[in-house]
Amino acid sequence: MHPVVEEVTENLRRRSQVSRQAYLDHCKRTRDDTPPKRTLSCGNVAHGYAACSDTEKQLIAGMEAPNIGIINAYNDMLSAHQPLADYPAMIKKLALQLGATAQVASGVPAMCDGVTQGQPGMELSLFSRDVVAMATAIGLSHNLFDAALCLGICDKIVPGMLIGALQFGHLPTAFIGSGPMATGIPNKEKAAVRQQYAEGKADEAALLAVESASYHSAGTCTFYGTANTNQVMMEVLGLQLPGSSFLHPEDPLRPALTKRTVEQLVQPAAITQTRRLCDVVTEASLVNAVVAILATGGSTNHTLHLLAIAHAAGIDLTWDDMDKLSRAVPLLARVYPNGSADINDFQAAGGTAFIVQELRSGGLLNEDVVTLLGSGLEAYAHRPTFDDQQNVQWTEAVAESRRMDVVRPVTNPFAPEGGLRSLAGNLGNCVIKTSAVEEAHQSVTAPCRVFESQEALKAAFDAGELDRDVVAVVRFQGPGANGMPELHKMTPYLGVLQDRGFKVALVTDGRMSGASGKVPAAIHLSPEAIEGGTIGRLQDGDVIELDAQKGQLNVLLTIEELEARPLAQLTPQEHTLGRNLFDVFRRNVSKSTRGASVFGATADLSDNASAE
Repeated sequence: MHPVVEEVTENLRRRSQVSRQAYLDHCKRTRDDTPPKRTLSCGNVAHGYAACSDTEKQLIAGMEAPNIGIINAYNDMLSAHQPLADYPAMIKKLALQLGATAQVASGVPAMCDGVTQGQPGMELSLFSRDVVAMATAIGLSHNLFDAALCLGICDKIVPGMLIGALQFGHLPTAFIGSGPMATGIPNKEKAAVRQQYAEGKADEAALLAVESASYHSAGTCTFYGTANTNQVMMEVLGLQLPGSSFLHPEDPLRPALTKRTVEQLVQPAAITQTRRLCDVVTEASLVNAVVAILATGGSTNHTLHLLAIAHAAGIDLTWDDMDKLSRAVPLLARVYPNGSADINDFQAAGGTAFIVQELRSGGLLNEDVVTLLGSGLEAYAHRPTFDDQQNVQWTEAVAESRRMDVVRPVTNPFAPEGGLRSLAGNLGNCVIKTSAVEEAHQSVTAPCRVFESQEALKAAFDAGELDRDVVAVVRFQGPGANGMPELHKMTPYLGVLQDRGFKVALVTDGRMSGASGKVPAAIHLSPEAIEGGTIGRLQDGDVIELDAQKGQLNVLLTIEELEARPLAQLTPQEHTLGRNLFDVFRRNVSKSTRGASVFGATADLSDNASAE
């Protein structure tokens, strides 16, 4: 075991001892006091299976056959979720073949960040995670189910499902995705046209053509953003079958993997409480998930999602834990925006199996974990194939990288570190993704220009006001101000400035997500402007020092100078497109350092520090 991985895991266990035990006690009480189906009245059961077939009714009424509750995030606006339309019928059929049953317990909302990027609806995106969590809990609250099967892929949906399912940690739980769409136009070409459009060198017709050639069919978007990072996370957590994430939606292995998932949920080992969700999501498995995301250069959104997921399981994961792990975990993959390859190239080069194999060989993963397939991670270092009876098996190891420009062994990484830093200083705490940022750009000291929207930054760019060394400060973008929308619209403009030879950086209390790219971006800054953070006292011309290597973010002013300044005030906004309904979320959300969740607003796991 690598000493840093071991140290972080053990510290996490000690720090979380009180809250983790409380969570496990909650799961046990739930199982003991309200076991699935057993406490339901005849009227409850009759309502619950009224629309089932006679065979299904007999199985459910008998109380012995497992009944799977399906949580479905299907809609046909999300390309990644469109294939899920046929999954519930397939799962029900497979369950019956195994002497079990399955029912769709609930549908959960599933929004597409790609559609709402730069739009007012994007202010609902992060909060949709917590809505998904509540919708998941509502579906499972009927207590008619012995296991849960979550169908979802994209950005806030999978973390939300997991947070909700963790309230039912006494149940075995699995996740199924649908796989990426085929490769379209190269990501580098798409990014180039976006920058040309930002400079006025390409029109909307050209931009729409290149975007449509990139996002063109059913399946997950092929860049390594939040959706595909979710898939790596769920595999390495042990909640998704090995090698299932990045197979095309029509790959013949998919039905076999779905069948195997159902088998794992209904087998006695799961139902008799040896593979419950609370057994799978532990301090050790969460560290593994962090390690895998770091090794592959995954989305910065997971610096929020993993904290919220951990909190739901009674575990006090922090950005400092991630920073320590990042310094020990080598970067083993380059997938856009951290390279030119896409997720299909990653899969062909060896995929998650190769990454797990290499991380295990370097002692960078905890082996004392439980997965859908049992104990340990052995199967997760192998790719799924068919045996002679057309059943899925895991015997094919990826001995070496099939493309050294996409994935590399732990002995020859792209970089010695995972590329995530926690920054601290008189501006507060934040994170920065450095894996796509050249070393020469990882330290920037320059006067700042303060904005309160992406549109204001664009206007300044168009007017030529940013053609200089500059740290762009975009504030009032945190969870308490406007729901913390992603700020992708700024990426092409800042990239153009950097290409012109200027020293450029971004500082914001908002998000950049999986599209964090070549420009250094200090994001998720906490405290945010609306809660009195120092970012709210900045003025144009203040010199900001961002140093990713030293882990520092400071404005070069004294405490006295800062405190003498008034705090900027948020300009009232018209909350159209449903945003007014989320005011209760904005008023009650936790800090970014706690996962920016309404569920973590009143609970502070740092109280566990006494357990050290």
